[in-house]
Amino acid sequence: MTETQSSISAWGEETFGPVASPSVLVERARVEFDELAEAVGQMDNAAVGHEIADILILLYRVATLHGCDVDEMVQAKMRINRGREWVRAGDGTGRHVKR
Repeated sequence: MTETQSSISAWGEETFGPVASPSVLVERARVEFDELAEAVGQMDNAAVGHEIADILILLYRVATLHGCDVDEMVQAKMRINRGREWVRAGDGTGRHVKR
């Protein structure tokens, strides 16, 4: 079976019950981000992958609760990003120039 945002969100609700508030999922994602940072610091590639997956699972659930399709939103946001002017920070990140 190939998982989708819909199947993952349904699994989350079946497994953990209804979400009291999307903010609960966001707070849980913050915990997972800390675990991701630890895995990155330890250069543990398998753990990095698992923590990224945990974060995405939580974000899929948040998106579903807000009626957003993550894949569609990423495509739309990338169209915006590709049309922006960017300033590099010199560390692999940057910011867009506000007009």
